Order: sequence, then C-alpha cells, then structure tokens
Amino acid sequence: MNFLRGWMLKSLLIAWCMTISGITQAQDTLSLEEITVTAQKQEENVQNVSMGITVFTGQAIEDAKIESMSDLADLVPSLMVFNEGGAGMNTPSMRGIHAPFDTMALSTGLFIDGVPIQSILGFESTFLDIERVEVLRGPQGTLYGKNTEAGVINIITRQPDNDFRGSVSANIGTWLSSENDDRLLQAYTVKLSAPIQTDKLFLGIAGKFTQKDGIIKNTETGQAADDREHWFGRAHLRWTPADQLDISFIASQLQYNGGAAHMNWGEYGALAYGLPSPEYRKVSSNLQGENNGSDQSQSLKIDFEINDAFELTSVTSRRVYDDEATSDFDFTSATLMHTKKDNQFSTLSQELRLSYDNGGVKWVAGVYGDKEEMNYDVEMAYGSMTSTTDRDIDGSSYAVFTNLTWPLSRQFSLVGGLRYETTEKDFQDHINAKDADDSWDAVTPKLALEYRPLPGTMTYLSVSKGYRAGGFNFQATDEQYYTFDEEDLWSYEIGVKNTLFNNRLIVNASIYKMDISDMQVSEKISSLVSYITNAAEATGKGVELELVGKITTGLTMTAGFGYTQIEFDEFKDSDGDYQGNKTTYAPEYTFNIGAQYRWENGFYARADLIGYGDMYFDKANKYKRDAYEIVNAKIGYETEHFDVYLYGKNIFDEKYDSYGYYSGYYTIYSDPGEVGLQVTYRI
Repeated sequence: MNFLRGWMLKSLLIAWCMTISGITQAQDTLSLEEITVTAQKQEENVQNVSMGITVFTGQAIEDAKIESMSDLADLVPSLMVFNEGGAGMNTPSMRGIHAPFDTMALSTGLFIDGVPIQSILGFESTFLDIERVEVLRGPQGTLYGKNTEAGVINIITRQPDNDFRGSVSANIGTWLSSENDDRLLQAYTVKLSAPIQTDKLFLGIAGKFTQKDGIIKNTETGQAADDREHWFGRAHLRWTPADQLDISFIASQLQYNGGAAHMNWGEYGALAYGLPSPEYRKVSSNLQGENNGSDQSQSLKIDFEINDAFELTSVTSRRVYDDEATSDFDFTSATLMHTKKDNQFSTLSQELRLSYDNGGVKWVAGVYGDKEEMNYDVEMAYGSMTSTTDRDIDGSSYAVFTNLTWPLSRQFSLVGGLRYETTEKDFQDHINAKDADDSWDAVTPKLALEYRPLPGTMTYLSVSKGYRAGGFNFQATDEQYYTFDEEDLWSYEIGVKNTLFNNRLIVNASIYKMDISDMQVSEKISSLVSYITNAAEATGKGVELELVGKITTGLTMTAGFGYTQIEFDEFKDSDGDYQGNKTTYAPEYTFNIGAQYRWENGFYARADLIGYGDMYFDKANKYKRDAYEIVNAKIGYETEHFDVYLYGKNIFDEKYDSYGYYSGYYTIYSDPGEVGLQVTYRI
C-alpha cells in the first residue's frame, strides 16, 4: 500500500509538471471558469478578494463527491473538521484555531443560505443541490461577527428559476473493513427545480436518505453497535414579483437516527477504570447506544435593488437543533458510566444591510441581532449512583457593521471595515439552584491594502481582528469561575493572487501571523477540577498555497498546501507549564493534490491525494493523532441524461484513529475506506 500511495503521489506530481508545461506551450483560448463570490456580502470575482479563500461550484462538489464537512475540509488548505464520535458533532479547526469542546462554541463560522450555525451541534451539511461553497480563511469578525475568529464557511444552495431541472441518484457501496459481516452503504437523492409561474414564482425541492452499517461490533449482542441513518429534505420557494425584488423562503430538516458513537476506551481510560485494553473496534456494552438528532431551519431572504448602485437585503432565520443520545461510555457489560441526554439549541436571527457598488467604490453597512436559547438535560448513572443535569442558557447579540472598498488609483485599493457587537447571556442551573449572567462586547476592525502591479496579479497586505464570545462553566462551584471571557485574535497577512496564461493557471499564496490573547483553554485548578478560563496567550504563523491549472479542454489539476505552527507563549496550571507547547487540534500541515479528466466522449476520471500532519489532543503534548494520507478516486461515463461511476474513498483503507482523545481516555475510530457504484439520471 505504501508503494501504491507513493506511486500515486509521484504520478500526480508528474501530471502537475506536465500541466504547467502544457499551459506554457498552449496557443488556444482554453480557460478556467471565472467564479463570482459574495464573501464580503457583495458580488466580486474571487481573485479580487484580499483574503485566503477557496471556492467550490456545485459541479465541483459533485465531481469531488463532497458529502460532509470533513470531505470539504480535505480539499481546503489549513482546514480540518474533526468528528467527536457522534452524529452531527463536528468541530472545525482553521489555521490551528479550535474552540474547546466543553464550550460548545465555534472558531470557524458556518452559514447555510445566511442561517448562522452557532454551535458544534449540527455543524454539518448534506451538500445537496449546491450553487457554491466559499471557505474564507482568517478572521471574519467585521462582516460575520462572533465565533468567526479563524474563518467562515459559506454554503449557498441553488436557486430555482425558469429552467426545469431534476435528477435522481442511487449510491450503493461497501466498507473495505469492519468488525461486522454487514458492510452496506447506500444513499438515494432527488432534486427538482421548476417554474410555477414563468418569471414570477419558482419551486425547488431536494431530499436524501443515507444508511451506513456500523463498523464496531458489540460482543454482548453480536450486532453492530454504530449503525447510521440520515434523512434530509429542503424546499425552496422563490418569488420575483418585480424585476427589482427577489424573495426566497427556504425550509430544511436533517434527521439523524444512529447507534453508538465511533468510540472506545483509550489507554489511560481503560487503566483508570482497571479494565483490560479493548479489542480493536469491539465493545461489550450492556446498553445499546443511540444518537438521534434533528436540525430544522427556515430562512427568508429579501433582495431589493433600489437602483443600479444601491441594494437592500434582509435575511431572517430560525434554527432549532435537538440533540438526543443514549451512551454507554464504559463500553462494558457493567454500568460504570451510562448517559442519556436531551439537549436543544435554538437561534432566531435577523440581518439587514444596505450595499453600494458604483465606479469601483463599494461599501456595505448593516445591523444584526440574534436570540439564543439552550437547554441541557443529562442523566448519568455510575453503578447504583445517578446524577441529573437541567440547565438553561438564554442570550442575545446585537451588532452594527460596515465594510468599504475604495480605489486609490488604477493599481491601489483600500479595504476597511468595522463592527461593534455585544452579547448578553443568562445561565440557570435548575438542579443546584445556581444563577449567573454576563455580557461581552467587541470591536473588530479590518484594514487591507490591495496592489495590482500587473494584469491578472493582485497582492495584498491586511490586518484584521476576530473573536470568540465568552461563556459559562456549568460545573463551577466557585463564583470566580462561573464565566470566562471572550478570546481575541489579531491576524497579519500578506498574499498574492495570480491568474496566468489567459486564465488557465491560478496560483495563490499567503503568509500570516496570529496573536491570540485571553485564549480559552481548559485550566487545571486542582488535581480533580478543570475549568475553561482565559489563562493562555499564543502565537501562530503559517503559509498557504493553492494552484489550479487547465491543460486541455478536459484536464484540470488542483493542489493545496497549508502549514501552521501555533504555540503557547504563556500557559500554566496546577499540572505544569506549557510554554512552547503546540496548541490542540492544530494539524502541522494539510495538503491535497488532484487530477480530473472529463473527455468529450463522456469518459470521466478523478483522483485526489489528501494528507494531514501530526495533531495533539492535550496541552502537555502527550497524546496525538499521527500524520496520515488517504487517496480518493472516481471513474465513470457521462451522457446528457445518465451518469454512472465507480468511486472509492480512502481506497487503501488507511486507519487514522484518534488515540489519546480527551487526554488519553478514549479512542475515536476513523471511517474505513469505501468503494461503490453511483448512478444518476437527469431529466
């Protein structure tokens, strides 16, 4: 397998060299698709945006078979999305910045059709019927606010219009390894978009069902412990009563019906409970685990074009995530640690903004507000002992913001932005009769200088601030630890964007430095007690590189690389001094190299090599996930109405399990490789 992986890497690199050579010799006008983004909440060419940004069109999403946030992260420099073992429980790490799991907050924001995802609960998307995905790297506090200190993922679904479109797709596959006999993977999708009244009223619907057999065997029952089922549906109603007015209402629901988490004891956890080291992907649970969550969202977007220069936009959204789970965290036939939870996280948000674009001068100004309600109900059993948790957190945020692009000359432009945001939260513990409240505010500016020395080349120098809001320590008994404050990040970035050879080669690069203050970390207060505090300072630095090249009508090459070094400048607690240690959930590097060929006769082929560097789980740098590489491949035949593909994800069945998770207590198993057949029919 190592030989095959090495051969694959060499082949892709040789293909890249051939691509560059072919581009320099080509005489035709073949070019890459120009992509318009709304990263700064106004339309502009992606190569004119002064920040690191990776964009995927809907076709690119389908070509790369991106079906989850983890799949997306595989193809974005400096981004990793880590699954915490359960359905919908994903935590992002961008440029090494990662929010502690106990805060339930995010360092990288997620927005789906303008609906903000404010928690790790439901940090996921089905990537069905997508118009575009924009991944913005670096602080985005000016335009997006709290919890976007490291970046933003914007997902924009496809709008229905006068074109009648529809498709059905079936996917049948198998795991390449499992401890169970049943290894079936299946998924079925349907998409339909049509005009109800030409030029006025349009409807789009999309749905998907996914089922995956479990990979972990419960030796007590002889059955799989972690089967998975997902149901997803979305309806999009669009009304354009006048040329200047565009109104969209979107409603969606994602339902998880799954078994136990992809977890088992780690080395330290088994030792602490006096248990033998567990067998690989085998548990002996006397309680069948369940992970049943649901994500409901509705959004209303109104765009009114006042005239050729001014546009008014309103986005109203509501999202409710229910997180229900039953778990056997001792993984044995004894009742050492059983939990049952029923949590709910709801957000109601409103954004109103006015934008202007005329003669190179562009600006946007707006107001934002949201209201959050969180309820945590947990029951835990330790043998004959039980405990109950019933906690509520209610909060609201309000913000005003603006962003301006001002041409100084034909070559120079200045970009400046400013946001003021305030957040208030109340906490109630109904079991222990404990109340707390706090508020946090932040001013998050951005300033960038853009310079265009040559046609097709733009360089930029930027400084920006991002922040992550404060929160509560649920278990604290000492008032000084009831709350923790916001985390601040200042980023300094130099970048260059090149569009070369008649738009056949794109080469983008950036270097950055980050200063993180009041860092939210898990501080050991005593031998048995840890709380989230602002006890650390850290510095990060890194480089990023992205290349896209087109050598012929059908052949496209892509590559991305991100290197991150982020270390504690100050941090010590009752267990030790961590100065100079690397921060947690910060892969040293990420890379991807890919080639795709789409022949005019219908033949299609694609391969991607993806890699991640070492990543630590603890502040002492004792436990880590080792570096690894995986290979994805896809081959098929496409016609006007019918496509068929053979595909493989992680085709060499590389294991990249997270040993040492939660300070050595647990192991989270990685997904095995999978291969399968995909068939699509389009109307």
